[in-house]
Amino acid sequence: MIHIRRNAQLIVFGLVVVFAGFTSADPNVFSPDYIKATLKKAVDWQLKHPKHKLTDWTNGAFYSGVFAAYETTRSPEILDSLMAMGERNKWQPGARYDHADDIAICQTYINLYRLKKDRRMIQATIDTVQKMSRVPGKEVANHGLTWWWCDALFMGPPVLSQLGKTLNDPSYYVLNDSLYKQTYKLLYNQDEHLFARDATYLINAAGEGKKESNGKKIFWSRGNGWVMGGLVQLLNELPKNHPTRNWYVTIFKQMSERLISLQQADGLWRSSLLDPDAYPGGEASGSGFDCYALAWGINQGILDKKTYLPAVQKAWVALNTLVSPEGRVGWVQPIGADPRRNFSADSWEVYGTGAFLLAGSEVIKLKLK
Repeated sequence: MIHIRRNAQLIVFGLVVVFAGFTSADPNVFSPDYIKATLKKAVDWQLKHPKHKLTDWTNGAFYSGVFAAYETTRSPEILDSLMAMGERNKWQPGARYDHADDIAICQTYINLYRLKKDRRMIQATIDTVQKMSRVPGKEVANHGLTWWWCDALFMGPPVLSQLGKTLNDPSYYVLNDSLYKQTYKLLYNQDEHLFARDATYLINAAGEGKKESNGKKIFWSRGNGWVMGGLVQLLNELPKNHPTRNWYVTIFKQMSERLISLQQADGLWRSSLLDPDAYPGGEASGSGFDCYALAWGINQGILDKKTYLPAVQKAWVALNTLVSPEGRVGWVQPIGADPRRNFSADSWEVYGTGAFLLAGSEVIKLKLK
């Protein structure tokens, strides 16, 4: 434990040294030209370094960020890459009709459909979601509910709400409400205002269950980042008069307030939210999703600008120090279901890039003066 804490101190010191070249008032980091150029660079690097099957959930998160980068930059090259991805996939989701991971890529299909109006781009998505609504699958059989892990709240709800809005069919909103509330009831901690990753991380009435080295409950940074990013995309689609909209907004506000209290001095969040001293270095993917969500909340007037803007500014400055000159987003925790220590400046994953792209797409909209 001594070695871990010592490493964490050294890494934080190193990040502080890096940050010495930036301040929240630095016009370069927050200038539209800088942000657009940085997003393009990150997209370009990641597209040149593919890692997973295109329908994989990892790419669902990445291409969500790529589409946000396209909306920000209006780059024809980025749009071409998005269309090429869809054509290579033949606009199909993954194989498991009842697993949220396998429809995450459909977020991008629907966004592209809105530009091109070609029904074949979303028909397989519609068919898959319709089957999920009618036919209980392995997830329900094995876990008792469809979205049994908190990551699913980024993968699934945006797709259902997008379909509801795109097709003008409120049944998709109703389905989403039902599935979301099941996950919320199981995993949301009313005291901490954070989501457990899944039921294996819950503490029972006797106080038994998985805990961190400091004795606190395990709340995974990227897991809660998934939820925050998913809430943004869900709320972007829900009608203003939807009966459960305020319920989602309340969750968003509660989590936002808790997360800024857990942000570290360097502007990033550690992979374990309640035991940051035991985990070395800030983590890019969870921090990227949090920056994205908090910036969006400010831009929408949901979060108080005076309270939350400093946190977003610190996070964006910090995130930019994790991007290499070539555009690689480093310090990304590898694939897993809980906080990890086995990552470094050279650790990258496509979802880390996606989170960074989403963050930039909202930071650029902030009115800093």
